[in-house]
Amino acid sequence: MIRQRQRFPVWLTRSIPVSSTLNTQSVLNRYGLATICESAKCPNRSECYSRSTATFLLLGEVCTRSCSFCSVPSGRPKPPDPDEPLRVACAAWELGLEHVVITSVNRDDLENGGADIFAGTVHEIRNRIPGVTIEVLTPDFCGNWDAMLEVVEAKPDVYNHNMETVRRLYAKVRPRAMYERSLELLARVKEAAPDIRTKSGFMVGVGETGREITELLIDVRNTGCDIVTAGQYLQPISRKMDIVDFVPPSRFLEIEREAKSLGFREAYCGPFVRSSYHAGEVYERSHS
Repeated sequence: MIRQRQRFPVWLTRSIPVSSTLNTQSVLNRYGLATICESAKCPNRSECYSRSTATFLLLGEVCTRSCSFCSVPSGRPKPPDPDEPLRVACAAWELGLEHVVITSVNRDDLENGGADIFAGTVHEIRNRIPGVTIEVLTPDFCGNWDAMLEVVEAKPDVYNHNMETVRRLYAKVRPRAMYERSLELLARVKEAAPDIRTKSGFMVGVGETGREITELLIDVRNTGCDIVTAGQYLQPISRKMDIVDFVPPSRFLEIEREAKSLGFREAYCGPFVRSSYHAGEVYERSHS
């Protein structure tokens, strides 16, 4: 039986940017780089590419996990490419990026989860772009805290690890992740490097309740986390989990206000918000 595609409400319609995305795509192609924008079918891809912005995806385009919300292909990845950090740095320089966001697929097949590639990429970007700020969005490294520390010691300006959803829905949404382990990672990053901004994001519209969102916000803030983002879940491909409900913009404003009342330095919430969306501006606002 073919499922009917859900009709989007008016607040989830948007115009296509007039500016061309070809320059960004050309640079990415020339250096043989992937982006989470493409792999995860982000609804903001055209907007960000038209602004010469992209979130680099390290360690290949095949993930060792298969989360219910994510369209990144799962399977057996290729070995890491030791030249990837330099290629990312060159592309970031050519795109004129002042704030660079790097993420990766999960690499549970690697002892350190690819932490050395993250750290090497941070170092290469700093060597090539003076004054740049760098944001990493890492997996949980299966609780390998030495791997996490390798990334921390590279001194990114922002360390992001997404919670993605509330405690009750973890088994459904992130079947090989653990709610408490993700909280522990955020806490350990802040303990190891208090000056690094920590950040986390989550989706709404997957069946969570308001009380559960409050619990999630409190739990994340209790790790010392500085920045939180929230956005509407949008089914990327038909075989992934369905949208339970569409959350109106007014509710996102309520979540944002609640997060700030709990002490987050910055909260960025809205239907199209993703953890790396307008990341440079969000980082700057966390200092104001």
